[in-house]
Amino acid sequence: MSIQGLNLNKGIEKVGGIQNPSTSQNQKIDGGPSFKDTLNELTGGSQATVGSQKLENALKFSSHAVERMQTRGITFDPTQMQKIESAIEKARGKGAKETLVLTDKSALIVSVKNNTVVTVMDNQALKENVFTNIDSTVMI
Repeated sequence: MSIQGLNLNKGIEKVGGIQNPSTSQNQKIDGGPSFKDTLNELTGGSQATVGSQKLENALKFSSHAVERMQTRGITFDPTQMQKIESAIEKARGKGAKETLVLTDKSALIVSVKNNTVVTVMDNQALKENVFTNIDSTVMI
């Protein structure tokens, strides 16, 4: 925006913690890691792509799931992520809406409709646990 030849946006990146829309969405604020960087670290950098384009329907992790992964030290390498995504597609093909995906070391509750991991548990958290509001289970 300019008023009488003055460029008011020049040199402004952040004002009161709010980022200028012209800066990168992946830019760190206040020196901490971005959400994307944290998620990539937890999932082994797995991102669904076709060529160089990200898929709109790529598997997402809720902030709750990311927090659980961080506190429980759970990570998924790219091969595991592919298996998880394949399991979700199988569940989707059967008409599932909320799925429990069991791996050898963890369990994920996934909203198939939203393609979002809602929460993640390790084997210790699985013992004597009751899973509610799921309509399918896929073991990988």
